[in-house]
Amino acid sequence: MMEYLNAFWVGGLICALAQILLDKTKLMPGRIMVLLVCAGSVLSALTIYKPLVDFAHAGATVPLIGFGHLLFEGVKEGIDKKGLLGLFTGGLTASAAGISAALIFGYLTSLFFRPKMKK
Repeated sequence: MMEYLNAFWVGGLICALAQILLDKTKLMPGRIMVLLVCAGSVLSALTIYKPLVDFAHAGATVPLIGFGHLLFEGVKEGIDKKGLLGLFTGGLTASAAGISAALIFGYLTSLFFRPKMKK
């Protein structure tokens, strides 16, 4: 039960901080998304993010900052296994399932819903 509570409050805090960035700065949403992915990578490189993932599990891996952590971990593992080539393949290998799911579900959603332009 405590794992769910920790995942909820950590994930909520990460999302709340991202929302504050959206509301209080003039940064565009795309830039904030890139900032979150880069922050996840940098925090992972500094060995700060892994303990948070161990503590909050999905609360720390599901938000966009967790994608940066996943990319870093994949690159680190790829370099360990394949050397310099792993620098280019590790991140994509680690995140392939998530990227594929996003593409497939995005496509399926587009079959059922049509966007409407605002007037």
